[in-house]
Amino acid sequence: MEMADKAVSTVAKPQMRGLLNAVIKRNLIVALTLAGLSGFAFKQLVGNERKRRYAEFYRNYDAEKEFEEMRKKGLFQSC
Repeated sequence: MEMADKAVSTVAKPQMRGLLNAVIKRNLIVALTLAGLSGFAFKQLVGNERKRRYAEFYRNYDAEKEFEEMRKKGLFQSC
């Protein structure tokens, strides 16, 4: 009976009550956080760059010049 001399440690029981709710809550928080971060990163990396390019295009765009080029090419039936 050598085991009687040693301290016996008990393994903690796993949480079973409310386990599904706890896992769902944790996964929902992680999913919403990642979705928010992804949306913010997309806006910063793609959306702002696209907005800047559109602003640059329309700052230099001459509609009359484009119209005259298309008219000279014969793309309009009425002109």
